[in-house]
Amino acid sequence: MLDSTVATLLARTARAQRAGRVPSLVAGVVRAGELVWSTGRGAVDEPHRDVQYRLGSISKTVTAITVLRLRDEGRLDLDDALEQHLPGTPLGDRTLGQLLSHLAGAGSESPGRWWERAPGTTLDGLGLSDADVVLPAARRFHYSNLGFGLLGEVVARVRGRAWVEVARDEVLLPLAMTRTTTRPSGRAAQGYAVHPWAEVVQIEPEHDAEVMAPAGQLWATAEDLARLGAFLLGDTGDVLAPATVEEMTVPAGVDPSAPGWSSYGLGVQVQRTTEGTVLIGHGGSMPGFLAGLWVDREEGTAALALGNTTSGLDGGLPAGLLADLRAAEPRIVDAWAPTPSPVPLELLGPWYWGPSPYVLRAVPGGLLHLGGLGRPGRSSRFRPAGDGTWVGLDGYFAGETLRLDPVALNLATFVFTRTPYDPAAPVPGGVHDAGWR
Repeated sequence: MLDSTVATLLARTARAQRAGRVPSLVAGVVRAGELVWSTGRGAVDEPHRDVQYRLGSISKTVTAITVLRLRDEGRLDLDDALEQHLPGTPLGDRTLGQLLSHLAGAGSESPGRWWERAPGTTLDGLGLSDADVVLPAARRFHYSNLGFGLLGEVVARVRGRAWVEVARDEVLLPLAMTRTTTRPSGRAAQGYAVHPWAEVVQIEPEHDAEVMAPAGQLWATAEDLARLGAFLLGDTGDVLAPATVEEMTVPAGVDPSAPGWSSYGLGVQVQRTTEGTVLIGHGGSMPGFLAGLWVDREEGTAALALGNTTSGLDGGLPAGLLADLRAAEPRIVDAWAPTPSPVPLELLGPWYWGPSPYVLRAVPGGLLHLGGLGRPGRSSRFRPAGDGTWVGLDGYFAGETLRLDPVALNLATFVFTRTPYDPAAPVPGGVHDAGWR
């Protein structure tokens, strides 16, 4: 990394620590799968890359990985109702996928005392009731810590082991995250609250959250959090298939073609910056701690921040570090090289949906892209299905089947023809005998 880049990253981090009055702050940048830069700021606890901080809701990403491992093994399905694996809750008719993407309408917090500042309890101890169902299913995004507590309990029931053991043995250790634990271990920062009107601090509590642990219990070092960033960038270490990680990053409940948006996938947040960059990751907060991990998959970089304060740390610090890195040292992309077309060339080029022009292109990765030609239009990429058809990956036609024919493209009852309303093609509703006039 260039000295000038290091200076820029350090300056941004130093300003964030001072402006946010953060007792101690560790920030870092991942590139090529490694923590290539990190720094510690503050007079408290001598921060560095091997000091543990509480991750808060970044723990949800690990919980999602444990659920998706079970799905990939065929032990459960994301369309399964919660009742199938965890009977007796008021959210039994909500699906596991809805819980993972915060679309289940579950309450934001568990009932009883504020779980983040009080000793935890068991699922039975929560005493769930109909009051913990606050919205209809699949109607709107509603962030739910309770939902991830329930998902952790599903993992425990299906595996026959505590969630913490499953997370440790199936995710953390295989990813070499050996300094990530559910309680502070070894060198760990003390959590503080900073007085709003004075330069003094107060110690925040720490405890075992028990059934709510999957929502925010983990502690990790910058070195370990960087490894989770590398995982989200594609270095999955056989913990999940790359296709499953890709599935995690698909936004739920939002149109990702909009110029700016923020959403949630499966255990990860997904946001598009005002500059058009899509970032994947998660923020985290617990009493005494704030954290963030975000990856820029286009650039192959990640940035993280860990601070021991209840409030004040700028949550945009990791995104700012990524923007600095993109501006100072942008990724040098691979050279273009010709590759064979996955379909005959005569099928590519202009097509028409009614009078609207579209174009079918072969794009890298053995995919096809169908989109508007010269004007906006519904667009999607398609992958081969193995039987001569193609399946939509994204956009309006995600999941839909595309059938290719020299005369017409058939897609979700739409028929695309070589000329507008081609009378030789099976145009729905037919073509008027008078034709164009």
